[in-house]
Amino acid sequence: MRLTSSLRPLAAVALATAALIATGPAATAAPAPSPSPEPSSAVASSTETGCRAGGHQQGPGRETSADASAGPAARTSRATQGPDHREVTPAEQRAIEARTDLLLAQRAPGAAAARDVPTYVHVMAGEDGEGDVGRDAVRRQVRVLDRTYAGSGFDFDLSGIDRTYDDRYHQDRLSEEYRAETHRGGARALNIWLVDFEYLGVATFPWDQADRPRIDGVRVNVGSLPGGDLERFDQGRTATHEVGHWLGLYHTFQGGCTRRNDLVRDTPAQRSESSGCPVGRDSCRLPGNDPVHNYMDYSDDACYERFSDGQVARMRSAFAAYRA
Repeated sequence: MRLTSSLRPLAAVALATAALIATGPAATAAPAPSPSPEPSSAVASSTETGCRAGGHQQGPGRETSADASAGPAARTSRATQGPDHREVTPAEQRAIEARTDLLLAQRAPGAAAARDVPTYVHVMAGEDGEGDVGRDAVRRQVRVLDRTYAGSGFDFDLSGIDRTYDDRYHQDRLSEEYRAETHRGGARALNIWLVDFEYLGVATFPWDQADRPRIDGVRVNVGSLPGGDLERFDQGRTATHEVGHWLGLYHTFQGGCTRRNDLVRDTPAQRSESSGCPVGRDSCRLPGNDPVHNYMDYSDDACYERFSDGQVARMRSAFAAYRA
């Protein structure tokens, strides 16, 4: 049974209760996708990226192994850092770039893409209210997005907040189901689902949106919100990183020590992801130190500072091609 209410739950909430707290009008929902198998809660689906936090072992996402039942005390991330996007082969990269160029060429000459992004935040809380962050916490997260994307031309407009109380969804089980049920807006709308799972974040790419529109968006560990309980990742910049993927960016270490690298000319080549904030690290013989302050590395939140000009140009192009 699913009920609606304007109030947050008490300590014991009935199973699968949902509350809608909209801060703006809902946009028209995109059409439902074709059915597909539901991935394990511990593995990102084939159209998504997943981020892990901590060491260097390769795996399907950027995760934290901290106990999901931990209380307000800070949880220290102990798990490994692995790929935080679905595998994209060099051949697929070339095909995506060609498709992007074609879509941009078909736009009317001089047409400018507005980059106002309606943003819908879905709080997937436990049945006892675990993870049911308040409206102020959500607003602080969106303000972090606006600050970290300042100068890029993207403006994130908090258009709605809704709440679902279901332990399965809170722990990111049946993720395709809950995303399809709660997704709002069209291609240009950013949907953020706040969950408590083993990853810091999981994102979809813009070129996959048309095939699976109802699961398009990012999932973010609720403990990574500003003031959250994940040590080193509690300033809201996990969402910044994941939205970068949603806007078409790869990691700065994509492709390793190659000139092609992440397809952005002004991010130096990087052999592997960073951990912590290793200023001065230089993992490749190609020019430039590793861009450890870049939002698309795997550095700690406190280390993140910037997107490069080339990354901003790439995000604008991807948005114009796939989301405008």
